[in-house]
Amino acid sequence: MAYEQALARYEPVLGLETHIELGTASKMFCSCPTAFGAAPNTQVCPVCLALPGSLPVVNEKAVEGAIRLGLALNCSIAPWGRFARKNYFYPDMPKNYQISQYDEPICVDGHLDVTVDTPDGPRVFRVDIERVHMEEDTGKTSHVGGATGRIHGADYSIVDYNRAGIPLLEIVTRPVTGTGDLAPLVARAYAAELRDLVRSLGISDVRMEEGSMRCDVNVSINPRGASEWGTRSETKNVNSLRSVERAVRSEIERQAGVLDAGQKVVQETRHFQENTGRSISGRSKEEAQDYRYFPDPDLVPVAPSEEWVEELRATLPELPAAKRARIRAEWDLTDTELRDLVNADAIDLVAATVAEGAPSAEARKLWLNELSRRATEQEVELAALPITPAQVARVIALVAEGTLTNKLARQVVEGVLAGEGEPDAVVEARGLKVVSDDGALGAAVDEAIAANPDAADKVRGGKVAAAGALVGAVMKATRGQADAGRARELILAKLGAS
Repeated sequence: MAYEQALARYEPVLGLETHIELGTASKMFCSCPTAFGAAPNTQVCPVCLALPGSLPVVNEKAVEGAIRLGLALNCSIAPWGRFARKNYFYPDMPKNYQISQYDEPICVDGHLDVTVDTPDGPRVFRVDIERVHMEEDTGKTSHVGGATGRIHGADYSIVDYNRAGIPLLEIVTRPVTGTGDLAPLVARAYAAELRDLVRSLGISDVRMEEGSMRCDVNVSINPRGASEWGTRSETKNVNSLRSVERAVRSEIERQAGVLDAGQKVVQETRHFQENTGRSISGRSKEEAQDYRYFPDPDLVPVAPSEEWVEELRATLPELPAAKRARIRAEWDLTDTELRDLVNADAIDLVAATVAEGAPSAEARKLWLNELSRRATEQEVELAALPITPAQVARVIALVAEGTLTNKLARQVVEGVLAGEGEPDAVVEARGLKVVSDDGALGAAVDEAIAANPDAADKVRGGKVAAAGALVGAVMKATRGQADAGRARELILAKLGAS
């Protein structure tokens, strides 16, 4: 069913379960390293391979990360929590169960406010957080052969256990209601705000493309005015902000079509297809009792003291929402300007550039225009470009002091990105300094006047605007390195129009 038609008849209810891989040096219950991209099955040990007699030990830094995130999400920190065994068929877990937290999570009852742009202006939605709990990640299964990369049609499967046991935090929202046709945007805004929050805490790199942040999107719809919610589906492991939005939208359309045809929505997990923007059925969705949870007998409970919790609270940085409000006031930004910074994921980069001495307006312009364009061309995140805020600030300073024009500054940025060194070294190596001395400029001006007699005559006749053509000729002759203002002054003086 078309989206607008679906929303006219049905009301959506959202729920998001987000997994965050913590950036600890070792795994959740053993000392194996966690570096991304290592050769398969090289970061394993008897504990994470579940060999007989091996015993898990809780990673204190993972607990610390969980508490700090809970505090940032306005949660209550439980004085007592324990780990349970979640039993299920796990082909990529050597134990064939997952150690998680079930009925006694570390953090409960929080919230996160998110802002969505609407035609009537920004609108704030409060997303209530039910729990944040600790668990371990699974390994990675690859299905070889076949056209889809899935198990059906594959010739065989291989398993890499490097990821098995990496610390995970799962953030579970309460049902989100009242979003109406903004439901996909609310889901995306929540995922983006949570990503920025986690990044600000420094507990994960939250790289969705590498799997260190993954979203399970739950959607149900019910006829408008109905007192009961509909049956939900869960779209698993959605790995980009755009896909979170598309997954919500497509599931609303799919479920509306099912109900409109007189059929029932089945409670199931689904898999989002990036190429089509749709999801396909995975398996029927289990209830909690199907996992046969029971306390893990090998792990002691986690009991953070009030003193430790307050020590961790004191380490919280300025959180993204507060930073945006401060920056907007300090830089005198409009709603549109702030939104552009947020959408480009450039706030921290611009702020760091300003901290290096650059004016905020020039820093925003360079990051949002030239550098964003290059990031798009290279298909990387803005922060992944090989240029630092300090280097950007230096380029801006060279323009301000007259050493570079804006055009030359773009060439310097190109050189820095190409690995040619610091901005000053690129200027020197490429010979990019602005030509401003009268001797060199005078010769270029004389050549421009001689080559453009019609324009020169117009200037002599009082049409000063015609000097623009002569300035352009000077700039072309000097490869854009002439001081345009001084060149204009010399042109007008030589033609008696000054």
